[in-house]
Amino acid sequence: MIKVTGVFPDTIQAVVTTADGVGNLAAHVGDDPAQVVLRRRQLQRQLNLAKSPQWLQQVHGTDVIEHRHGDKAQRLTRQQRVADACWTSGLGTSCAVLTADCLPVLFASQNGSHVAAAHAGWRGLLAGVLQNTVTAVPVPASELIAWIGPAISQPHFQVGDEVRQAFVNANPAFADFFLADNLLADNSPVASKLAHESPQRWLCDLAAIAEAVLVSAGVGKVVQSGWCSFADSQRWYSYRRQPACGRMASLIWRHH
Repeated sequence: MIKVTGVFPDTIQAVVTTADGVGNLAAHVGDDPAQVVLRRRQLQRQLNLAKSPQWLQQVHGTDVIEHRHGDKAQRLTRQQRVADACWTSGLGTSCAVLTADCLPVLFASQNGSHVAAAHAGWRGLLAGVLQNTVTAVPVPASELIAWIGPAISQPHFQVGDEVRQAFVNANPAFADFFLADNLLADNSPVASKLAHESPQRWLCDLAAIAEAVLVSAGVGKVVQSGWCSFADSQRWYSYRRQPACGRMASLIWRHH
């Protein structure tokens, strides 16, 4: 487990779990549900959290929910709420997202009054999940700090021409975040399938697009972790590297 340091106010705690640490925390990847519940409880104890994190049923969408401690929907795996981002102002109430190549983005207000977590794959990023998160948190965007956690980096994220075109249609400036690539950067099953289906391929810089989106939304400070989920097989899960894989969690909360 890695603590996020030097980014948020001292009253905020943020961490990212690792593949070689607590292990898989997702209930939808074919793992034993009882083991997932056990790991989540173990994580809660390790972090000294009195309240369970808000675990989400992520659908690559744009919905953002408020996490209020005491909500009946806030249970481990049985009653996950369908959304791709959540926010809270509750003390000791943590927001969490699960990823394995997609972007985990953690937010906090500069005065430490609010926190949020968002899951952004390319679909959610294109559809506006980050803008929706910024809008949902009831503080001025200029007072928000955003941290972009471990995700697949540009050298390893090949996409078809239709993905690039969708981003460019949304904002022509996004063309700067795609590099033409006619050679396979890796031999993963997903990349091989993509090469067969799409003659023209591009390397997409998801984190850079996310930063541009956040800056455009008025977020006061954006920090990139620089960690690549694909390149570091010991520390991170990566769906592109190995489709049958677990998920790591990125969590943030107000601790006092």
